[in-house]
Amino acid sequence: MTQTNKIALVTGGSRGLGKDMALSLAQKGHHVIITYNSQQGAAQEVIKAIEQLGVKAAALQLNTGDVKSFDKFLNDLKGILKNSFNTDRFHYLVNNAGTGIHQSFADTTEAQFDELLNIHFKGVFFLTQKALPVIADGGAIVNVSTGLARFSTPGYSAYAAMKGGIEVLTRYLAKELGARGIRANIIAPGAIETDFAGGTVRDNAQVNTAIASQTALGRVGLPEDIGSVVAFLCSDDARWVTAQRLEASGGMFL
Repeated sequence: MTQTNKIALVTGGSRGLGKDMALSLAQKGHHVIITYNSQQGAAQEVIKAIEQLGVKAAALQLNTGDVKSFDKFLNDLKGILKNSFNTDRFHYLVNNAGTGIHQSFADTTEAQFDELLNIHFKGVFFLTQKALPVIADGGAIVNVSTGLARFSTPGYSAYAAMKGGIEVLTRYLAKELGARGIRANIIAPGAIETDFAGGTVRDNAQVNTAIASQTALGRVGLPEDIGSVVAFLCSDDARWVTAQRLEASGGMFL
C-alpha cells in the first residue's frame, strides 16, 4: 500500500457498503473520515480496522436527511480536518448513506416519499453543495445510485426515482466543477448481500437464488464487489473518468 495523504469522506460508513468503501479506500492509502447516523459503536469498530491499515481515521455523526444539521456538521468536519489531519481540505466525497423502503407505487405514502427524498436526493444535493469549499481542487465526488434506475422491480418506484435524479445531478456536478479539476461519477450497485431492505437479498435464500439466476456472473453481489470500484474512482487511475455511471451488478437483468 502506498500512502497518499489524501482524505476521503464516506457518508454512512459504519456498516454495509459504506464500511467496505471506507476499508477499500484505506487499503489504497487514503485517510478516511466516515459518518454514522446512530451506530456509533459500529463506526468506532470501522475506525479501528482502518487504523490497523496504517492510515488515519475519524468518525462524525450525521443524519443525511436533515439539511438543517449540515452547517454544524461542516464546522465539526473542519475541526477534525485541522486537529486530526493538519489540513483544511479533503479530497474525495462519497455520498453513500441511505436507506431503502420496499413499497408498491400504489401504497407509497407521502411520509415514505419525503424520507427517501430527504436522504437520497435533497441531502446529497445540499451536503455536496456545502462541502464544496472544503473539497480540494483536483478531488472527486462519487455518488451512489442503483441498478433499479435501469431495470424496474416492483416495490422500489420512489427509491429508484430518487436515484435517477442523482444520476442526472452527477452529470451536472461533473460539468460545473470540472474547472476545478473535480471529477463526479456515480456507481450503481445491483443486489448486494447487506442489511439493506431488511437483509432480504442476504437472508432470503429463495430471493438470493432467483437474483443469481438472472445475473450474468451467476451470484448476487457482496460489499467488497463495490468498495474496490469506489476506491478506483477515488484514485489517479480514474483521473480521466468523469460524468460516468458505472454499474457494478455482475450483469444483472441484461
